[in-house]
Amino acid sequence: MAFPFFALLSRMRYIQRWGLMRNTFQENIQEHSHMVAVLAHGLAMIDRELCGGDADPDRCATAALFHDAPEILTGDLPTPIKYANDDIRTAYRQVEEVSARKLLSMLPPEVQAGYEPLLLETDDAVRQIVKAADKLSAYIKCVEELKAGNQEFATAAAQTREALEQMDLPCLRYFMEHCLPSFAETLDQLQGGT
Repeated sequence: MAFPFFALLSRMRYIQRWGLMRNTFQENIQEHSHMVAVLAHGLAMIDRELCGGDADPDRCATAALFHDAPEILTGDLPTPIKYANDDIRTAYRQVEEVSARKLLSMLPPEVQAGYEPLLLETDDAVRQIVKAADKLSAYIKCVEELKAGNQEFATAAAQTREALEQMDLPCLRYFMEHCLPSFAETLDQLQGGT
């Protein structure tokens, strides 16, 4: 019996994000998921080591790698549509769950239980960090587009920044104060040049 789960995951690179926006550079959900995993790991490390929390960085990073996997089957619905109203948001969550369960069925039965909490985001503490990392990744994309002179992302940047500031996560506040400003710097500035 064939199990196409991993072959489908490899197709994440074909699904573009920010479909309604003029992009200076394209971003696909595979690239995005990698960045969200890096950020989730970092937020969890900050939570555990600096904020006295008990987040598991490895678990958060792994969950982040799979957080958009259902979009392999659904595509990436643009944010203005996805969050237009509560009915659409609820219906889309149901579609994502159906997609996640379909993906789970494409794994050998013996490993499905191990993937279920990753694809269905069943751990609230992990989900909270992954959600923050996901929003942070979107904000970083906006910052990079603005840095490249693309004003198309000005409103998205402001709205995303506001959403981040409303999240009540000490590790996120720490990241935003101490790590986030570097994303607006040039390569020379990042390397300590002038």
